[in-house]
Amino acid sequence: MTSNTSKPLHLPPCATAPAHTRRDSLGCSLDRLELDQELSGTEVHFLRKRKATASPTQVATPASARGHLIGISLQTGHRRRIFHEGHARHHDFGAGSVYVRDFADDYRADLDTAFDFILMELPRSTFERAAAERPGARIRSLACVTGMADPLLLHLAQALAVALQRPQEASALFLDQMGTVMTTHLLDHYGGGLAGAREAGRTLSRLHEARAKEMLRSRLDGTLSIGEIADACQLSRSYFIRAFRETTGQTPLQWLQSQRLSVARGLLLESGLSLAEIAAACGFADQSHFTRAFTQAEGQPPGHWRRQISVPQRRTGR
Repeated sequence: MTSNTSKPLHLPPCATAPAHTRRDSLGCSLDRLELDQELSGTEVHFLRKRKATASPTQVATPASARGHLIGISLQTGHRRRIFHEGHARHHDFGAGSVYVRDFADDYRADLDTAFDFILMELPRSTFERAAAERPGARIRSLACVTGMADPLLLHLAQALAVALQRPQEASALFLDQMGTVMTTHLLDHYGGGLAGAREAGRTLSRLHEARAKEMLRSRLDGTLSIGEIADACQLSRSYFIRAFRETTGQTPLQWLQSQRLSVARGLLLESGLSLAEIAAACGFADQSHFTRAFTQAEGQPPGHWRRQISVPQRRTGR
């Protein structure tokens, strides 16, 4: 068992950072980062770290009880040298290459190339709760891998990159859903368990479906967490998301977005509210967020859609 008490890391003289260098919680020099973004859900923390130059830098993180760190590379061409027990090994990353490491171990690496990573901090408490809820043999830890290709995590990381650019639009529901899906994937593929042990093909009961939809409608701004809904239905978070999708054909977030747009269409037709007022009433972050979502769904901006629909109604005397 790895101890959480760490010994000081002795860096080579050539890599020792000046005393004034500012570092983040992962030991990365903030002065070298071109992009440093973060978002927190109710349990999981997401970050994006990008360095555009090939200038050498070193990351050093002493052991702690923080849980696991998962990194997903958004670009190809990154290389790092990782030191472990007196040995060093080079690892190459392409787009979609991931690493999984346990914060319980000291970590030190030289990063001499540019990089662009989406990071997920999975706290120990969240991991243990998800592992306990998962059917089958109990998973005690995740396999620590470096440079492994994972197309699903890349897809999710790309969605997170957009959210990190517009944090005001990232609802608690979105972050919780992403965290739950990623945690379930990590347990299935890096926890030594069998994906077949999951509950498959199960749907929500009519009572649970109605309860979940009622709760989602009551908080159109997405501030409701996956945990709140799952607890109300007395289901695990991962099971609830899978069962909701199996029942409705949509994830909770997709279903909520369809409800927002349905309410918005009604207000566009029946009210004299401005676009900004409709955006606020329907739980969008702002008018710009509403316009993007509506245009994606309808193929035209809400103002143009309102004018087109209202003209035939005036002609028919409605």
